[in-house]
Amino acid sequence: MTKLVNKKNLQRAGNFLFWGLLIVLLINTDAKAWLLKQLVNVGLFKAEIKKEAPLADVPADRLSFAVRDESGKAVSTADLRGKVVFINFWATWCPPCRAEMSSLNDMYNELKGDSNLVFLFISEDDNAAKAKRYLQDKGFSMPLLARSGTVPPEIFSGTLPTTVVLNREGKLVYRNEGIGAYNHATFKAQLKSLASVKDGVYFMRKRI
Repeated sequence: MTKLVNKKNLQRAGNFLFWGLLIVLLINTDAKAWLLKQLVNVGLFKAEIKKEAPLADVPADRLSFAVRDESGKAVSTADLRGKVVFINFWATWCPPCRAEMSSLNDMYNELKGDSNLVFLFISEDDNAAKAKRYLQDKGFSMPLLARSGTVPPEIFSGTLPTTVVLNREGKLVYRNEGIGAYNHATFKAQLKSLASVKDGVYFMRKRI
């Protein structure tokens, strides 16, 4: 009888621990970000510029928008024609954004020396100081940018994180609403290939 009672108590304790951890993961930003980051690290969410869905019907001018840096200096994506532009919208309060940040930082540090690649990491935080402090605390080196005016819905519709790539003609070739792993060899090779070719076929990843 005592063994049966002890077994039931252990089962109750195990159930309590399971549900307690689940609740923490559901309501705690840091815990959710940590869990998602582990999934990124084991190879899930790999980004890829697929070739099955060409998109050539959206004019580049329709996709243009401006961003500003910490000093207030603004630049338009239209000014970056001739380069491949990698754009990521993120926020400190967004667990999937935080989960993919290490991947983004690794990719940025490896490819930032390519003069034909431009990286725009756009914070959606209301408090720029908080976003800057987050990057500094985590040791991330990507530049902090903010939107300057409106962004075309084809680029960003409000979902975080959202990542897009514009080719050298300013056309959309990749769009992902949700978490992604961007530091793996295939995606980096695809970016470098786009940056090294002036003319070619351009593609977009559909939302999944």
